[in-house]
Amino acid sequence: MFRELEHAYGERARVLDDPFVATLLARVSSADTARSDVLHALRTVYGVLCAWSASELLPTTHGEFATRMHDQHGALGTWKGDVLDPASRVVVIDVIRGGIVPGQVCFELLSSVLPEDYVRFDHLHMSRTTDAAGHVTGSTLFGSKIGGRVEGAHLVIPDPMGATGSTACVALDHYLEHHGAPASVSVLPMICTPEFLRRVLDHPARPTVFAARVDRGMSSPDVLATKPGLRWSEERGLDDDDYIVPGAGGVGEVLNNSWC
Repeated sequence: MFRELEHAYGERARVLDDPFVATLLARVSSADTARSDVLHALRTVYGVLCAWSASELLPTTHGEFATRMHDQHGALGTWKGDVLDPASRVVVIDVIRGGIVPGQVCFELLSSVLPEDYVRFDHLHMSRTTDAAGHVTGSTLFGSKIGGRVEGAHLVIPDPMGATGSTACVALDHYLEHHGAPASVSVLPMICTPEFLRRVLDHPARPTVFAARVDRGMSSPDVLATKPGLRWSEERGLDDDDYIVPGAGGVGEVLNNSWC
C-alpha cells in the first residue's frame, strides 16, 4: 500500500517511509502552515493510517457485489473478492484534545466500510501531569464517555503526537480494568519517538503501532547513522520538556488555537 521504514523495533511497530505522507507531515510541522491547511493535511494523514491499520488488523471475508453493470451483463457485472468482514466491531477512542480530529476521521472512515452499528466512538478526557520542574510524569484521566464493553472488538487509538506513551498506556489500562480485553489494539500516532514505541509496545494489551513517522532527533550522531531501532536503548526523540524533536510542536494547541 505505502512504503514502510526498515527498522529493528519489532514486528508490532509499523512505520511509514513514504514521500507523499512525508510531504504532508512537513506541512503539518511547519510554523508557516495556516491552521486550516494543518487540519487538511492531518485529516489526510489519518485517512492513510486508518485505512492501512484496518487492512492489516481487521479480519476479511469473501464478498460478491452486483455492480451497476449487472442489469446489462448479469453475472459478469458482479465483483468478487476479499473485503473487510462486516461482522467486525470497532471502537475508536478520541483522546481530548489532540485526538479529537484524528478520532473523528477514523470513526467516519470506518463507518463508511463497516455496518454503522458496529463502529463506536468513545471519548476520554486526559491531560499530561508534570512535576515541579515542568517535566512530564504521566497522564491523568479526568473523565470518559464510553459506550460499553470491548471484548471481541478492535480498539483504535488515533493520538497524533506519540511522545512518552503515557496517554496511550493510561487509556489501555482503563479499558482493560473496566471494559474488558479487546480482540486487537492499534495505536495510530502521526509522529512518535523511540521512547513511545518502547513503552506502548511493552503494554500487556500487545498493541500494534501504525506511525506515519518516528523521530529520534535527540540521539547522538553515531546513533542516528544506524538503522532505526538497532541501538534502541540509546535513541532519543524527547527534549527535556518531553516534546518530540524534530516533531511538530504543540499540535493540540495548533488544532484548537489554544495556547494557555
